Amino acid sequence: MKITSTAEGTTTTLALEGWLDSATAPEFGAALAAIDSSCEELIIDLSALEYISSAGLRQLVVAYKQMKGHLTICNTTAEVMQVFKVAGFDKRLRIV
Repeated sequence: MKITSTAEGTTTTLALEGWLDSATAPEFGAALAAIDSSCEELIIDLSALEYISSAGLRQLVVAYKQMKGHLTICNTTAEVMQVFKVAGFDKRLRIV
């Protein structure tokens, strides 16, 4: 998986590419831990994410809690959105 981090003011964007599964979830967790404490809004761009497993979903919950709800998921592929719907994430997370 490739993670690109961009910070602009108090907003950080993480763009994920590839698969977010049990093998790559720790890498995503490290990227979340590296976010500057001045970050007030986290945007996770999933336009290039091909697959997400339960381990990836857990990391999104960690991100949501870390940001105290100031999390936006954007550009979700149809496949990933289907997983979000099955897991009920479409009702809990802000997905645009």
